[in-house]
Amino acid sequence: MRNKSSFGKILFFIFLVAGIAAGGFVYLSPMFEKNPPKIEFKDNIYWNLKSKVNLSISDDSGIKFYKVIFKDGNKEIVLDTQVLVESKKRVDLELKSPELDMFFKSTDVQIIVEAIDSSKWNFLEGNKVIESFNLKIDRKKPLASVISNSFAIKRGGSALVIVKVEDENLKDSYISFNNEQKFELIPFYKDNYYASLIAWPILTENFSIVNLIAIDKADNKSIIKVPLYIRNIKEKASKIKISDSFIQNVSTKVLDQSGKEIPNDLVEIFIKQNELLRSQNVAKIEEVSKKYMDKELVNEFNIIPFKRLTNAATAGQFGQRRTYYHNNIKIDEAWHLGVDWASVKKADIFTTNKGRVIFNDYLGIYGNTIILDHGFGLQTLYAHTSSSNVTVGEKVEANQKIGNTGVSGAVLGDHLHFGVLIQGIEVDPLEWMDKNWIKTRITDIIDEAKKVIDNK
Repeated sequence: MRNKSSFGKILFFIFLVAGIAAGGFVYLSPMFEKNPPKIEFKDNIYWNLKSKVNLSISDDSGIKFYKVIFKDGNKEIVLDTQVLVESKKRVDLELKSPELDMFFKSTDVQIIVEAIDSSKWNFLEGNKVIESFNLKIDRKKPLASVISNSFAIKRGGSALVIVKVEDENLKDSYISFNNEQKFELIPFYKDNYYASLIAWPILTENFSIVNLIAIDKADNKSIIKVPLYIRNIKEKASKIKISDSFIQNVSTKVLDQSGKEIPNDLVEIFIKQNELLRSQNVAKIEEVSKKYMDKELVNEFNIIPFKRLTNAATAGQFGQRRTYYHNNIKIDEAWHLGVDWASVKKADIFTTNKGRVIFNDYLGIYGNTIILDHGFGLQTLYAHTSSSNVTVGEKVEANQKIGNTGVSGAVLGDHLHFGVLIQGIEVDPLEWMDKNWIKTRITDIIDEAKKVIDNK
């Protein structure tokens, strides 16, 4: 009897150890992982029922089954379901809208997702998850219309567009130039009305189309053409001889001050300064201008024609196609994007219109540069300065001294490079120095739009 009792204890101990080992295996083995699948889908999104919406299901042990249901009230429609022959760790789905009858009017529906993984947990049935997501249905395009606009724009020039955009779920609206350049809309006069100064960049040779674009949160899009006559620019050719001395003393210094490596070859030094650094400087101007431009509601735009530097001669015109020669060999070319005025050395620079300083720093080929924001997406740029009397964020008044001309940057002599910017793009300053142009292209358009708005 004693031997049977001992044998029974041993047998019990063996079963106990085996049971513990089996339990440990089940608990710790990846085959029996207990985490349910993860579902990636945004809650409370907007859907126009035309575009596809993306949904992802993932699990470490692999997905073996999923079902996606579109639920409208008590009505359920299966959008997708599949039993996978080979489990996948991630399943990415593009969900299409179900076929709905003409009486479908719901604005709120649900997407219900059920998924089961390949784990041996839950008596070999796997881990299961069911999640529900809310969607807002919006099939209406934003209401969009052009109220008034300048009748023409020239290459390198500016124009004004005033529009109405209305949608309770509006996500974005802007003016598109050639489907490439975006110009922000600024609130104008009354609710749902906006205005934008736009530019035809001189680097863009061909004019295609200008559109008002309005997009809501469900990606419904309205595209309205802005009617504009176009005028090309008369290119002004200019040949400039580049000496070894200029490259050694100016181009090299500009690259060095901009933190760039200096090539060994003189021509390569100039090209790096004139192409790479120039493009980076132009991009910086656009970035700063768009980031810090005033976007507050505009009722009036009392801008007066900008004045030239006092007692100055014009040393360079906007729209000059400059060709550079070294030892009588053409080495590069570039557009000149402002006007150059030369007076006495370190001549005083005065503002014409009030504004706010949004940039005051060294800027490569432009040298020491000041940018003023005048509102409505309009800025002015003052380059190659030798000194500054203002700081970033400071508000300046009309006729206030802001600095002095100089030779900083890539210049041959003391002068002021004056630029006019529309949302960071340099345009022809002569337009903004012309009283009649400002009246017929800008202020008359504003007055006309106000009359239309008041009569609605």
